[in-house]
Amino acid sequence: MVVAIVPRAMRIGVAKEIKSQEYRVALTPAGARELVQRGHDVLIEADAGAGSAFADEAYERAGATIVSVDDVWGRADLLLKVKEPVASEYPRLREGLTLFTYLHIAADEPLTRVPVFALARIAGALFVLALLLDAIFPLPLG
Repeated sequence: MVVAIVPRAMRIGVAKEIKSQEYRVALTPAGARELVQRGHDVLIEADAGAGSAFADEAYERAGATIVSVDDVWGRADLLLKVKEPVASEYPRLREGLTLFTYLHIAADEPLTRVPVFALARIAGALFVLALLLDAIFPLPLG
């Protein structure tokens, strides 16, 4: 018997970056279109792309839905961010949320004490730092 594996559509959210001096967005309208075409629901926090010159309307044309900060954090299965969460976002981390972001934990010691990370209630895509010979070195991105 052949069993077909059918990928599960996800609800993918893109949060607006609120870290000081951070204007990038984790997903472009073109990226949103690709995800929507593959059957995913894409939620974009209002004005998330403004700092990168992407208007909400561009995301809507791509098939994404513009939502509030509460909705993007509360409804997403997978949340995309450019930078690590800041203190005001810690309470938004929840069980069942997969956070895909560039975590620079070494530069943000309080983030290491957030209970939700310690309890592994969320999954994080940790591709920023590696421990090598008791020293922390940044991983190359290219």
